[in-house]
Formats: sequence, structure tokens, C-alpha cells
Amino acid sequence: MSDFKTEFWSVYVAAISVVSIIACLLLLWITARKKVTSQADNTTGHVWDDDLREMNNPMPRWWMWLFVITIVFGFAYLAAYPGLGSFQGKLGWSTRGEYDAEVQQATKELTPLYAQFTAKKTEELAGDANAMAIGERLFMNNCSQCHGSDARGSKGFPNLADGDWLHGGTPDKIKETITQGRRGQMPPMAAAVGSPEDVKNVANYVLSLSNSPHDSVRAQLGKAKFTACAACHGMDGKGNQAVGAPNLSDDVWLHGWGEQAVINMVNGGKTNEMPAQGGKLTDAQIHVLTAYVWGLSNKPALAKP
Repeated sequence: MSDFKTEFWSVYVAAISVVSIIACLLLLWITARKKVTSQADNTTGHVWDDDLREMNNPMPRWWMWLFVITIVFGFAYLAAYPGLGSFQGKLGWSTRGEYDAEVQQATKELTPLYAQFTAKKTEELAGDANAMAIGERLFMNNCSQCHGSDARGSKGFPNLADGDWLHGGTPDKIKETITQGRRGQMPPMAAAVGSPEDVKNVANYVLSLSNSPHDSVRAQLGKAKFTACAACHGMDGKGNQAVGAPNLSDDVWLHGWGEQAVINMVNGGKTNEMPAQGGKLTDAQIHVLTAYVWGLSNKPALAKP
């Protein structure tokens, strides 16, 4: 993509735009001056389907002027709006500016609506039916694409309704996650664990932590090798929310379950990223969304609106 940021492409786009309009003007001028030799009956001599003859009538003047007006409009548009490469136009309009203006207007209109929620604590807000109706719409518009409309996630996207949290499920941690986003990374650990057989043994030991089906002999052999993983997941495999290391003993599998899935994780590692919403949503919207997400796994009693 860096190739498209050079000055060449700006000049290229501007040249194509101007040349195209000039070519249209030149074509109109040539066709207007060209005279077709007509027959005695004012036809061009072209006949289709035996009896359809092309008449040699000039182009209607209003039609020609319509072309001229279109060409003039094209030049005026390029002068006023972006269209000539990096030239922004005399009016200074941009899609970004239009978007920012719409966001500011929407924020101004919605401020009174959110004002009634900002003073409430997350736990209290999660019991407000009006706030949760708004929180649900915020979730649908900004979060459901990954976590699903029911917030139960899918492979690679955490379930937000089960109480299992990678970075913590307190209101403050949820708000921090929404605002700043998260980047989770597990490096490939095969070299640290040892041979392919050692990796397979560790996979079975990991499965044994949650009493999932596993080879008990291999699990015992893999316990000692699990020390390579304990720096993040802990010796007991219960994870570490400070670094986003998942709990391996609760039978919740974010990236797939079974011996081969665990082996693939050890060999290849994994990188996940949740984009930050702080620059997209206002503080008040994030506060309401936090209450909605927190309420998914805490189920507070909703007060009637």
C-alpha cells in the first residue's frame, strides 16, 4: 500500500481526470464539425433490415449544449471538490470532515440522553432497563460482528456471557478493555517444550487439567515440560489475567478443543487483537456498554423503565 502514497499517483489521478474531460470536449467539437455526405433523399446511405434508413439530420442544439454544460460542470466540480489527486478543492470538503461533523451533531443530540446514566455505577446501571436497551444497540453495532448477537462468541472470539475472562471481568477491567482494546499473543513454544513427542505429552497434560479426554500416561510425561508454559499460565494452569493468559483448567477453549488443537497452539502460537473503541465511542457510551457487557454474566434484576 505504501506505493500508492507517492506523489506520482496524485499526479496520475489528476492527469487522468483532466485529460478525460478534455477528450470529451474534443470529441464533441470534432463530431459537431464533421459533415456526412448525404444522398438526394437526405440519408447517409446506411440501411438496416432492408428498409431502415439513417437520416442525415444534425444533432439537436439543446442536446449539444447539454454536453457542454456537463463538461463545464466537470471542471467546476474538480475545482471545488477533491478529484485532482491530492488537491482538496476550494471548498475544503472531505469525507472525513463530513463524518466528523455528523458525529459531533449526533453526540450533541445524544448528550442529554446519556446524561442520566453517567452518574450511576456500573452495577446499578446494569439494572436499568432503559440503559440496557441502549447498551444492547451499542453492542449490536460495535461488538456483535465478532462476539455474536448473543455475545457468546465463536472460535477465536471470547464468550462474554459465561464469566470466563482473559483480562478480568470487573467493571473497571471491562471498561479498560473496551476503551483501549486488547492484543493477546502466545508465542510458538515448541522449541521451549522440546521434541514433537514432548509437545504431544504437554498437550495431553493441558487436557488433563480440565479433566478433558486425554492420554494419562502422556499427561504424566508432559507435566514436567509444562514448566515452559507456567510463566504465563501458572503451574496450576489457571492462567494470569494480568497478561491475558487463559485458564487451562476450566474446560473453556477459545481456539478449539482436543489434542491436535492444543498441539497446534503450542507449535504455532496465536495472536489475537480487539480494536480499541475509545476513539469511536464517547465516555458515556462506553459507560453504558460496559454495564451491558458486565450484566451479561452477572444477570442483575432489571428495573422497569
